This record gives sequence, structure tokens and C-alpha cells, in this order.
Amino acid sequence: MKHKLRMGMVGGGQGAFIGAVHRMAAALDGEIELVCGAFSSSPEKSKASGAELGLAPDRCYGTFKEMIQREKRLRPDRRMQFVSIVTPNHVHFAPAKMALENGFHVICDKPVAFSLKEAIALEKIVAKSELVFALTHNYTGYPMVKQARQMVRHGAFGQIRKVVVEYPQGWLSTHVEASGNKQASWRTDPSKSGIAGAMGDIGTHAENLAEYITGLKISELCADISTFVPGRLLDDDGNVLLRFEGGAKGILHASQISAGEENNLNIRVYGEKGGLEWRQMEPNSLVVRWLDKPVEIYRAGTPHLYPEALAAGRIPGGHPEGYLEAFANIYKNFAYCVRAHAEGRKPDPIHADFPTIQDGVRGMRFIEKVIASGKSKAKWVKLG
Repeated sequence: MKHKLRMGMVGGGQGAFIGAVHRMAAALDGEIELVCGAFSSSPEKSKASGAELGLAPDRCYGTFKEMIQREKRLRPDRRMQFVSIVTPNHVHFAPAKMALENGFHVICDKPVAFSLKEAIALEKIVAKSELVFALTHNYTGYPMVKQARQMVRHGAFGQIRKVVVEYPQGWLSTHVEASGNKQASWRTDPSKSGIAGAMGDIGTHAENLAEYITGLKISELCADISTFVPGRLLDDDGNVLLRFEGGAKGILHASQISAGEENNLNIRVYGEKGGLEWRQMEPNSLVVRWLDKPVEIYRAGTPHLYPEALAAGRIPGGHPEGYLEAFANIYKNFAYCVRAHAEGRKPDPIHADFPTIQDGVRGMRFIEKVIASGKSKAKWVKLG
């Protein structure tokens, strides 16, 4: 009988937002169970968090180092098989490095690390370990994002010419970090978030989505970066001109001071023959516009979609699936690949479709170059 993959978690304890999202996503398809964790930098809070989640006391650890060391000593049929890292950015690298070097697969929240230097070092560690590493750029998990990607890959629109991707939010329109808001506090703190605020938090989602759907890599960029809220230490708004390999041009806009906006991630891609539009707040629809025929609307869960899009759905068309299900698709595909690794076989390519350490390195390089361009008078910088 097939057993569930055993997951250990770093971060995501009491009061955390993203940890609960990861746990729900991991559990959705019945492939994974949480067996242990180091849920907080406070050992007491970590153990209390584990108790609330119903874990055995001896599997609730005070630190991630303790968790990895003690789990490694357990019998193979009992120890965790992979680590989920859901901490602020500055606590991604150390647990990922230690987990990989001790034989555990890793799934990590984005951005992959605190700095580009850490990301490049982690890429080498992943390669040496030959283990599975996934990055939760969860928006790539939506069925209609996968449909968009396949339409571009199969040449439906001809050569891609223009990409417009936007991620406006409004939750940081005021100085909420001064009020004790935990999410705002660490995301606007350079010692925890890194060199970027909005561009690191949501700008990387926009960058990753643009490259994922088009299959094109950003080659150069020109950024205008702003911090509108007085007293804030990192950027809260940014506008970036993009040049892609192959000649396509683009615009990327990410903002956390767009008052009244929720999570309005959206993308438009235009080629020689037509274009597409997808919006995260209406995720089950993909609008396709043609040069010489009427507009078409593709819907999740309906026939005639590409296999990659159908594989990312769970229920018939007309029954909405959203953020958690898209997140769960990353975990589901990751789980299939971990099983394939254990069995010494190559996974089905459909299941190997999730963001990797290479996407993480590109995201960190994007952050570094955006901030460099924003501070430079020369403006255009090569992404590399």
C-alpha cells in the first residue's frame, strides 16, 4: 500500500500566514502528511505550535538543526522525507542547505534566498545532492496558466512580441509595519527581506509568471523604483521595462501602495497572430484574442484543453478552483517527483512541471538587477 510522503516544516507556527497555506496545499491530494516541525525561532512557540497541529511531542523541535539531526537518526520508514521551508527570506538558505546535505528533499517558499550569492550557492548544493528542490511560485500551478503556456509553446500566437505583467496590491499604502503587523514588519525590514520590498515579494511572482508562460528569458531591464510611504526602508512600488531573448519587449509593474487593490496579478501576452490575458482574481478563465477572428474564452475543467491544464484540475468545469488548489499543484507534482526519485525512475514530464532552484536564482538575479537599475542613472542593465 502506498504511504503518504512524510513532511517536516521549518517556520509556519502560531500567527504565521503562509505556513497554514503550505499545510493545506500539501494535504489536499492525500499524498503528504506533516510529521514534524521546527515552527518558530522560539523553541517554546515551536513546540506549542506543533502541539496545536496534533503532532507527537517528540516530533516538535526547538530548532531546524535539531529537527534535521534527530530525524536523520530515525528509521527510514519513520523519518521525514522532505522539508518545507516557510520562513521569512533570511531563514531560507541555512535550513535548505542543511536538509539537502543530510539527504532530505526541499520545497521552499519564494524568493529562494536572502541574496543572489546565497541562491547561487544553493543551486550548487542542489546539483550536488541530486535531490528534488521546488520553489513555490504558486501562480504557475493554475490550470489556465498552464493552458496559456502550452498555447504559446505550440505556436498558437506566432512569435511573441509584447508582454505586460502587473501585480498591484494596496495593503502597504500606509505605514502599517509601525503598528505591529507581523507580515508587514518582516517584509519591509532589510535585515529579513533583503535588498527589495515589493519587487522581491511580488515583483518576482510577476517575473516568474512572464518567463513561465512565454518560455522567454528576460535579457535586460530598466527599472524605476520608489518608496512612497515615509519611514519605510524598502521599495513599495516599481515599474520595469523588459527586453526578452528573441526580441520581445515587456512592461512589469509591481506595487503594494495601489490603494484599494487586493491581489490583482494579471498578464497579457501578444504575438503575431493574437494574444492572451489571464487574471489571478478570475483564475478559471483565459481570454484569447485573435487578429482575424472573434475573441475566445477558455475555461478550466472543460474539454479541449492541453493535458497539462487538465492535469492541474480536480473537479469538473464550473466548480471554481483557486489559490489553494494552484498551490497544491506545486506540492502534488513535487510529491510525484520525490516518489520517482525514490524508485530510481524519471518522472512524467507533466509532473516535473514546477518552479526549480534555477527559477529561484533567476528571481534573485532579477531582484538584484532591478534595484541596481533603480539606483543607476544608466538604467539599462543586463540580467545575465
